[in-house]
Amino acid sequence: MTDVSEIYHALAEEMETVLVGNAAVVEGLTIALLTGGHVLIEGVPGVAKTTIAASFARATGLDTRRIQLTPDVLPADLTGTKVYREQTGTFEIQKGPVFTNVVVADEINRATPKTQSALLEAMQEGTVTIEGDTLALPDPFLVVATQNPIEMEGTFELPKAQRDRFQLKYIVDLPSDDEEHTILDRFDADPNLSPLRIQQVITMNELESARDVVDEVFVDDDVKQYIVDLVTETREHPAVAYGASPRASIGLLTASKARAALHGRDYVTPDDVKALAKPTVAHRIVLRPDAVFGDVDERGVVDEVVESVSPPGVADTADEASGVADGGTDE
Repeated sequence: MTDVSEIYHALAEEMETVLVGNAAVVEGLTIALLTGGHVLIEGVPGVAKTTIAASFARATGLDTRRIQLTPDVLPADLTGTKVYREQTGTFEIQKGPVFTNVVVADEINRATPKTQSALLEAMQEGTVTIEGDTLALPDPFLVVATQNPIEMEGTFELPKAQRDRFQLKYIVDLPSDDEEHTILDRFDADPNLSPLRIQQVITMNELESARDVVDEVFVDDDVKQYIVDLVTETREHPAVAYGASPRASIGLLTASKARAALHGRDYVTPDDVKALAKPTVAHRIVLRPDAVFGDVDERGVVDEVVESVSPPGVADTADEASGVADGGTDE
């Protein structure tokens, strides 16, 4: 497990030469890379969403493409198309920017639903179909999308089917006073500080080995049941119209295995599940209309669910304590 931990710390330390804070997002990006997931990063303008994605791509050394999404971007602009070659009299496939290891889809909610849906096959199947021809995408393949939650004009909210394809979603908040002071110090000393300063710190062989290690992380049946209980509870919450899907359960399982490996363990604990419940589940929930207009949000619902569902061992301990209080068990 040490190798996986070292990879994570190497990525985090290298990214910290440009970034300040956002450790949870860096952890999530590493988890997604190791498990074949995708990450959605949301935040107001100026909180370094794209910088985080670009820095991570450079630190991994993987081939990457940044796509600036706008309403006039067409599906073929992402996936590619067939072009006629007059010299040969034949049609030739021209691959789009999605044929890379890391796709940085900047401001994905500015693309039209038709263009957003062009990423569905790529994110789920790892393939792209261009006019009847299905082509495999490179492996690994990771989509890191950003979106701005405060501007409504010229934006298109991601449909649930699209959100469900993202294994993890993180909200990048404004920095604290100390963090912002550190940012000013860095840019005062180096006005040209940017992701271009980030150096590759891992190799493809190390990445492939780390993914194999994550696959072998042990998950006890009680922890699996804990995951099922958490996801099931989202479907029964009174504020929820549509709860998380089985894809959320799978995403939480694989992400928890990766987090355990990042922290040097070959087994998953309930704390791994708790730590990833919000970024894995919250964006997959659809609230009831009355809850949307009330003081309720998806992240708050997940907090309530985590609070209400007992992790493995807690219920047994409570039963034992109750038995002692009642004078012991019958013999």
